[in-house]
Amino acid sequence: MSYSVSPIGFMRSCFKEKFAIPRQPHLAPAARGVLELVAPFDQAEALDGLEQVSHVWLLFLFHQTLEDTPRLKVRPPRLGGNKSQGVFATRATHRPNGIGQSVVKLERFEAGRLWLSGIDLLDGTPVLDIKPYVPYADRVESAINRMAEAAPVLIAVDWAPAALLQAQSQGQRLDEPLVALIEQCLAQDPRPAYQQPLPERRYGTRLWDVEVRWHYPEPRRICVLDVLPAGPEVA
Repeated sequence: MSYSVSPIGFMRSCFKEKFAIPRQPHLAPAARGVLELVAPFDQAEALDGLEQVSHVWLLFLFHQTLEDTPRLKVRPPRLGGNKSQGVFATRATHRPNGIGQSVVKLERFEAGRLWLSGIDLLDGTPVLDIKPYVPYADRVESAINRMAEAAPVLIAVDWAPAALLQAQSQGQRLDEPLVALIEQCLAQDPRPAYQQPLPERRYGTRLWDVEVRWHYPEPRRICVLDVLPAGPEVA
């Protein structure tokens, strides 16, 4: 027997590229977006009662990594990207049905839209369901995960003086905490763990409608070089 599912909405996110998205939700509280619901779920009655909720679960599709052939083992970033682990022991994006889940903060909502923070979803992500976070049931004090016992160790993020001014100006224009977003995302060290960064190598990603570029003057330190308006998006 086969089943099919349809999105209830699509995420409009600060993350326009996969690179530099935090590998778990809440690692970048300044990461924000709007979940736009589609009919018939864009009616106010579908959200009745959410005013009593601070956080929600999102079930969504990793729409850019959907695969026809299932993987039994994957190489999760947590293990450096070069060690295999059974797919069901990881949260890698290569899932049997392409389904992801994240707990995010519900900032506010209106009919057809939810404003969310602490997100880790790419712009355009199809969302399959929303469920309220229930602290007494969803928080398990005795839970363990020996592969991921603690949050990643953050690295230092410095700024070229001009880049900081650029980020502050672009953040004011966007009315978004852009400086905090950049620092929170880059402090997670987005490069592949197996890759040794060279000072002359430049990295970049798109947040909202700006292009952020940085390099590693030292292996455990990032310096933001530019925060400039991005060119047109390529379809």
